[in-house]
Amino acid sequence: MSVNIRAKDITLTDGLKAHINTAIDSFRKYDLNASSYNVNIVKEKNEVAVEFEIVVAHVPPVVINQSDENLDTAIDLAIERTTKALRRLHDKLTDHKNKSLKDLEVIDE
Repeated sequence: MSVNIRAKDITLTDGLKAHINTAIDSFRKYDLNASSYNVNIVKEKNEVAVEFEIVVAHVPPVVINQSDENLDTAIDLAIERTTKALRRLHDKLTDHKNKSLKDLEVIDE
């Protein structure tokens, strides 16, 4: 699994890099068999754009884009949205295998 953090036209402090790496470590709890985590941070006109791209096996990649005037806010909002998307994907992959009550067999004793 690879982790790539790229910044264009902006410098990232060690604290921000550590914050992003901590978030990526927390994404691993969903056990989605992700092969790569790509984080792109780009300085635009009046705001900062943050993109999380997570490549998961057997499903389309999860891509989250977030823009804000403040870098810290953009990163935090992107992390929250990514966590929500990964949680929903995990629930979708694990819950679809459950059977309904109609499909269960009745055992006579």
